[in-house]
Amino acid sequence: MLLTGSYAQEINRRRTFAIISHPDAGKTTLTEKLLYHGGVIHETGEVKGKSGTKAVTSDWMELERQKGISITSSVMTFDYSKLRVNLLDTPGHKDFSEDTYRVLMAVDSACMLIDVAKGVEERTKRLYEVCRYRNVPIFTFINKLDREGKAPLDLIDEVESTLNMSCYPVTWPIGIGQRFRGIYNRLKKEIILYDQRREGDEVTVI
Repeated sequence: MLLTGSYAQEINRRRTFAIISHPDAGKTTLTEKLLYHGGVIHETGEVKGKSGTKAVTSDWMELERQKGISITSSVMTFDYSKLRVNLLDTPGHKDFSEDTYRVLMAVDSACMLIDVAKGVEERTKRLYEVCRYRNVPIFTFINKLDREGKAPLDLIDEVESTLNMSCYPVTWPIGIGQRFRGIYNRLKKEIILYDQRREGDEVTVI
């Protein structure tokens, strides 16, 4: 089948990726932040908030909101920087792993989320093997840098030795835990400072 120019153009501008990790690494919270900064939502929700607080967008089932876990994969679509982004938040618990495995057959790439304090966990290993078997490109995101955790170089060593992969850090944290102030983007040679005291986690780019 031959595609017209408009169809081919539309296909080329789409980017589809899944967020994968061990349970409780922060997939759904990261998804919520991406939707916020992508302009899809104007207020971020909480995975398991108090009564009356806004729930996260991707956990749409009542049971998910009660338990604070993702049971099914959710697809969120938004436009960002001339691209159409299809973002898939996947379940981390092994009881719902078949849903995640199916998602990994339909994505361009996967974001492998790692908790800065816990490092590479069992479900992360399994999901990485699935991605490697299916030739799904991986980019790694170290989460919860504002909490006490492992040193960046120790995490890199752990990822490389445990998963048998090479790492190239694109960004580097400025401080860890209570001393966390932002990141340095090595490609753009920019410093991005975070101010969590202000609404929306505002950033300053230097």
